[in-house]
Amino acid sequence: MMQQLLIYPLLLQLFLSIVLMFAWGRVNLQRIISIVGSVIGLVFSIMLLHQVLTQGTQTMQAGNWAAPFGITFVADAFAATLVLLTSLAGLAVSSYSSASIIPARIRFGYFSIFHFLVLGLIGAFLTGDIFNLYVWFEIIIISSFVLITLGGEKAQIEGAVKYFTLNFLASIIFLTAIAVLYGLTGSLNMADLALLVPELENKTLVDVAAILFLIGFGIKSAVFPLYFWLPASYHTPPSAVQAIFGGLLTKVGVYALIRIFSLVFLGDSFLQETLIIIAVLTLFSGGIGALVQKNLRKVFSYLIICHIGFMIAGLGMFTEVALAGAVFYLIHDIVIKTNLFMISGLIYRIKGTVQLDKLGGLYDKYPKLSLLMLIPLLSLVGVPPLSGFWPKISLFLAAYDTQNYLVVAMVVFASLLTLIVVAKLWAEAFWKKDAELPERPHFLYFDKLWISKRIQFVAPIVLLTLVSLYIGFGAEHIQQLSTRIADELINHKQYIDAVMTNRN
Repeated sequence: MMQQLLIYPLLLQLFLSIVLMFAWGRVNLQRIISIVGSVIGLVFSIMLLHQVLTQGTQTMQAGNWAAPFGITFVADAFAATLVLLTSLAGLAVSSYSSASIIPARIRFGYFSIFHFLVLGLIGAFLTGDIFNLYVWFEIIIISSFVLITLGGEKAQIEGAVKYFTLNFLASIIFLTAIAVLYGLTGSLNMADLALLVPELENKTLVDVAAILFLIGFGIKSAVFPLYFWLPASYHTPPSAVQAIFGGLLTKVGVYALIRIFSLVFLGDSFLQETLIIIAVLTLFSGGIGALVQKNLRKVFSYLIICHIGFMIAGLGMFTEVALAGAVFYLIHDIVIKTNLFMISGLIYRIKGTVQLDKLGGLYDKYPKLSLLMLIPLLSLVGVPPLSGFWPKISLFLAAYDTQNYLVVAMVVFASLLTLIVVAKLWAEAFWKKDAELPERPHFLYFDKLWISKRIQFVAPIVLLTLVSLYIGFGAEHIQQLSTRIADELINHKQYIDAVMTNRN
């Protein structure tokens, strides 16, 4: 069992997707299967991370074809950590979906497509083949497009068109980059490419391929100036879908950038300077965008963009301290952003709107829930000793060491903007006097739900809040993990040896 543990999270999600299709019309059964399956997936992910941390990078060659000719799956500390975070977010959103997604959408295959999306996310993290990374990206795009459009509302269709168009363009650019790289090297295995690309004489075409990868993954990561599709589409689907999108979809693009530019394309000062400039502009534009929004979900969408800049800055500086900060922030951001979109869904269920000017009185009526929501908001800002504070220290240290003082200034600026945005949000939604809104007769407000449904709404938020508190108060452990990942990214000989020697 332990030798094949690497693909168990993948096989489980595929199995759940298929089984849920056969329970098409049985809503409660689908809910139970999804939650139980997500718990099992989380257990598999914990076991995989433990195996990687104790035994080193794990690999599997599909069909027993030796690398670099076969399809390779690789779980190093970076990939295994993200698989665990995906499973954790998947469990939280699965439970939240059981309460928030209406039966009609569940009957149309919501849970089956949801687990198909999680399958694509886990596959993207575990693949060791750059073409199969493209395949997993396509699985993610197809399943996420279905989830955006499920329900067929006008805003959903409009958002889905913007989402699909830009991501389809990114896929074309990505595929073109793969073709250029394959033409140069004759290989698609990432470990093999790490050996072949530095030996190529045609550095111009190598730079062209690198730029194409940067644009393709940059669109998927929603970095400046390629981010406009995200705030135009992420606020349209149900809050459960927004949660998995906000927590993980852009992070796959960030993962791909970190993986490719730490393994295949190395030592290019122009690319590193370009990444730093992109990071600075992403921090600025995302923060300003969040500041002027009046819709709670659009505020969170722009904050996704803003905080992607922290991770890209760490990659651009490319020191062990900088990469450790980027990875730490990635871990924090997945948990917090997933939680925030679930919180926005809870606020919508309480008030019937997410327009800031129509909200108010939440703290007066729901003080305990408000304090629960405050913890992820303060973590988002980076109030010490919560989870968003610690990775910024690493980024500051790396920026001073590399004399990137503009990064220091922009990290401070983006943090202050986030603080202002959260303070404004808190004042408008929680402290302001309760706004008088017309009653929606057919809307199921939070107070009208059965106690079991209310628990299902709140329990996933509590779960991720506790995880974020652990990340903050147990920062030493997360820092050790992030430092190990950063060391493996810079000194990638272990990754290459594990793949090319076909260790299983």
